[in-house]
Amino acid sequence: MEFKNNKAIYIQISDTLCDSILSGKYLPGNRIPSVREYAAEVEVNANTVMRAYDSLEQQGIIYNKRGIGFFISDNASALVKELRRKEFFDDEIEYFFNRLHSLEITPEELKTLYINHCNK
Repeated sequence: MEFKNNKAIYIQISDTLCDSILSGKYLPGNRIPSVREYAAEVEVNANTVMRAYDSLEQQGIIYNKRGIGFFISDNASALVKELRRKEFFDDEIEYFFNRLHSLEITPEELKTLYINHCNK
């Protein structure tokens, strides 16, 4: 896995796991790789993966069955979407709107582009 320098690795791992949940790779009730398995897969220290798993567990996205492993929560997809929407509105929308304005992209153009994108 390629990591970026602008974000902590454990957060990038959490984001990747969330992407996998949204894509359907990991379904509710499914077991995810153990900390050691995932650490070996992405070539990081197991403590880094544990930190990602702890973060996801605190958010209710995954849960731990002691001695068995970590599993996807029943409402994980909804929780991830809610989290991503909050991040988008808190961190990205202002920049997005500023770019639209500076490039003089009209609401009508944006609407058309968005509709075309959704119809692909």
